[in-house]
Amino acid sequence: MDNSIRIGHIALSFHEASALEVAKVLQSYGNKVSFKSAPHEAAFEMLKKGEIDLLASAWLPSSHEVYLNPLLDQVEKVSVLYEPYCIWGVPDYVPVEAVSGVEDLVREPALSRMERLIQGINPGAGISRFSAEMVQAYGLDKAGYEFHPGTEEDCFDRFESAVAQGRWVMIPLWHPQFLHNRYTIRALKEPKGLLGTQDEATLIVRKDAKQRIGDAAMSALSQLYIGNSKLSALEDELRTSAKNQ
Repeated sequence: MDNSIRIGHIALSFHEASALEVAKVLQSYGNKVSFKSAPHEAAFEMLKKGEIDLLASAWLPSSHEVYLNPLLDQVEKVSVLYEPYCIWGVPDYVPVEAVSGVEDLVREPALSRMERLIQGINPGAGISRFSAEMVQAYGLDKAGYEFHPGTEEDCFDRFESAVAQGRWVMIPLWHPQFLHNRYTIRALKEPKGLLGTQDEATLIVRKDAKQRIGDAAMSALSQLYIGNSKLSALEDELRTSAKNQ
């Protein structure tokens, strides 16, 4: 019987890091693995079309339920790998007494010090959808703030450059994420609740792939847990390794 398993993940490096942990389990039970990645909506489309057997992972319910719900008759939830949640964050050198919440961004001293560009990642990400809404809901646009979606590098490189120069910058981010392994990033209070809840990063399997995966491997996958801190470190290692190659 064919035991090759196609692991899909959203095309962001921390999703890749979690997919590699799933692969280790499958390989320990003799499965051959391959990987496919795509932006958020397209990753779920691959799952729908049967182009992948597993998705590592769907953030439920806040970020990805809208993408997974149409597929529930084709798939099963296997395990919760970690507990992600979205934040708007600032470097820890921005004084907490000056900026402790989103509403402080439209008051001094943030008005004089904080950069107005809020650089995000791709527009299909939950954090991007939430952030675009927040700019309007908190009246940040009236103070000149703008949310711009972009690539991972647009977002992360800008933050690291700002920290190196001590600039006041706000980053739309999430846990787990490799920047938390390198810096202390303080989450801003967000009283309107627009950033969603803490999600469960859920490993998803197509029902028609379970037999090829095998009962023993499925049982092991059901016990797989990574956790936020470990995944942040794994992603940092992955990105550092790729940069040094």
